[in-house]
Amino acid sequence: MTQSGQGRNSARSIVIFFGVMAVFFLVGIWLIIFATGEGIDISGDKVALVRVENIILDSEEINSQLKRWVEDDSVKAIVLRINSPGGAVAPSQEIYEEVERAVKKKPVVASMGAVAASGGYYVAAPCSVIFANPGTVTGSIGVIMNLSNIEKLLGKIGLSPMVIKTGKFKDIGSPYRPMSDDDRQLLQGVADDILDQFIEDVAKGRKMEPDHVRSMADGRIFTGREAVELNLVDKMGNLRDSIEAAARMAKMNPDPEVVEEEERRGFADWLLDGKANTHLARAGMTSGFYYIWPAW
Repeated sequence: MTQSGQGRNSARSIVIFFGVMAVFFLVGIWLIIFATGEGIDISGDKVALVRVENIILDSEEINSQLKRWVEDDSVKAIVLRINSPGGAVAPSQEIYEEVERAVKKKPVVASMGAVAASGGYYVAAPCSVIFANPGTVTGSIGVIMNLSNIEKLLGKIGLSPMVIKTGKFKDIGSPYRPMSDDDRQLLQGVADDILDQFIEDVAKGRKMEPDHVRSMADGRIFTGREAVELNLVDKMGNLRDSIEAAARMAKMNPDPEVVEEEERRGFADWLLDGKANTHLARAGMTSGFYYIWPAW
């Protein structure tokens, strides 16, 4: 046989060898799928974990994560892990809106930890499915505003505040004077309107009648088990159950790879044993209206 003929035979043998190996590889994958009876995730698809923790005073970080994972094609579902008593009204509403947008692109599952109350429940409402533990504290659908009056205290130390204003309501809520009936009526009207927004969004997210939500919107809290009976929560389950449910909804392996942004911890977190965010959030709370359960 000539040298060129031997070369062609060698090349042919190599092609045949790799062809046989490819067939065995494909058959092996098929056998695995057949044996398990369900599709196996071999593409590296992931579930992203986004944590909503402590008092909600800003939406930027959480919304940035949601947007990132929605745009990441390797992430097929998102789990929103909530351990929060709520917080300021506008940031809670901004997170709600971002979750609402995310749900239109891929499954978003809420997993409630120790507490997901008021604004913490608000951001869960538009999720595809909501999980809670039996003892999770949730609900607290309502609005609160805390004000103080220090007029008498200032008088005892000889201080007398003087205010120049352009209208009778310009210093409404001031700690330097008593609240008038007109003040209270105006602030109550604002609180009632903000409560209506809460009720409307929960009703929309949970596909419930607004009147049913309103019947629970007196600020009361519920356990996770009670919340299931009231349709505020879908199922009992922990974080693992929520991740598995998200994977099933995305038609993935029920034990998927879970990704999340690395937590940024500073010196204050180390000094306060990881409690810095909670303490700083409380210190950052100013007078105003809140979707918050204040007992947290």
